[in-house]
Amino acid sequence: MLSFRRKLLLNLFKLSDICILIVALAVASMIVLSPETWMTLGDFFSLQIKVIHIIGLFMMILFWHLIFHTFQLYCSRRLKSKVSEWKDILKATMTGTVILAIARHVFSIDIITPFFCLVFWLSSTVLTISFRSILRSVLARVRLYGRNLRFVLIVGTNQRAYDFANKLGEKMESGYRLIGYIDKNIYRPKEGMNLLGTIEDFSTVMKNNVIDEIVIALPIKSYYEEIQEIVQKAEEQGIVIRYLPQLFNTRVAESRAEIFEDVPILTMQSGHQNGWQYVTKRAIDLILASVLITLTLPLMVFAAIATKLTSPGPVLFIQERIGYNKRVFRFYKFRTMEAGAEKQQAQLEHLNEMDGPVFKIQNDPRITRVGKWLRKWSIDELPQLFNVIKGDMSLVGPRPLPLRDFNNFEKDWQHRRCSVLPGMTCTWQVNGRNKISFEDWITLDMAYIDNWKVTDDLKILCKTIPAVMKKKGAA
Repeated sequence: MLSFRRKLLLNLFKLSDICILIVALAVASMIVLSPETWMTLGDFFSLQIKVIHIIGLFMMILFWHLIFHTFQLYCSRRLKSKVSEWKDILKATMTGTVILAIARHVFSIDIITPFFCLVFWLSSTVLTISFRSILRSVLARVRLYGRNLRFVLIVGTNQRAYDFANKLGEKMESGYRLIGYIDKNIYRPKEGMNLLGTIEDFSTVMKNNVIDEIVIALPIKSYYEEIQEIVQKAEEQGIVIRYLPQLFNTRVAESRAEIFEDVPILTMQSGHQNGWQYVTKRAIDLILASVLITLTLPLMVFAAIATKLTSPGPVLFIQERIGYNKRVFRFYKFRTMEAGAEKQQAQLEHLNEMDGPVFKIQNDPRITRVGKWLRKWSIDELPQLFNVIKGDMSLVGPRPLPLRDFNNFEKDWQHRRCSVLPGMTCTWQVNGRNKISFEDWITLDMAYIDNWKVTDDLKILCKTIPAVMKKKGAA
């Protein structure tokens, strides 16, 4: 009966997705076409459908199903949040829309214009999210009344097991119900723990209880043989097995399971800028950098001429700086100091106004008259737009440091600021620019890395322009 209900629910999802696909195509067609070309009901019934139309629709349905399956939208979502499902739907509908756009060029389908694709994507996304949100709410209500439940046995009585049980209890709408615990050795169980026995009693516990899933919370290094036996017995009976990994104590690194050539891998990564999020960030970088180069090109030409005419030396200051994962790259900016200024830095160390390993002087004697003006309005930074196009930098990210500053870092964790692409602007630059301490600077960089979202970049970019116009902390 349970298997039948699952299949029924799964088929409901698939059928709804097909219906939404057809409705989204119809909505996009009606909006793109003028009202004069709309079909009447009589025209619709007298329409002669060609075989090619049926094949095209069938192929679109097939691709739509495969895409949704790829993004695991037909798997159990009990443990995943609503937002997580929405993100997967966005990625799936976007992929489907891209395939639709490709089909337009391959098969020369005139109606599929960029506007058609936009309307189709919006319609399919909104309808899919709406339907699944409604169904999720209905299922949550059903589960609260004791239907559509999954019964869980936790192996282990440590703090991780207890914390996981509390999370299940807080999310009653997921339909998970804890039947109890078993462990290798039982000492002093916490209050409220329903102990069903020891690991040796596992077979009896399975026989006497309804168990849909087993969650293993024991450390695998210490209990490998016992866990292996539990896994084998659970696998024989078709019971879902979940493991709460704690191989290492990590502070900020997130774990995810991956498969490489049939080999399971547990990946831990502290930066969030990967996958589709990185693709989005890179697309924003390329589009905005290209636009900004076009808009500021006359200003850059003027800055280059002014620099060349007012002081001897090259127009650009090119320096090796530390980039992504400590890769060294050539960093561009307009020269604002007299030629050979780097060689004088050792003699000016006593004037350094920044604490920590970085070097900054508010009124650096090496700065030229034009250079001071370029710095005041951050015009000297514009050549870094070409670093962004090359992929050495991003528009937003921790500022790239010279080798001298990076090599003076005292703590290993500070090197984590190199786990993402360096940027032209960052959090601390729009919060005082140079007028903050090194400790605050590095704290803001780490907060940006650990909590990064695409919207954060957009907010920082919006704040950068007012910060530059107000000359907020400019050197």
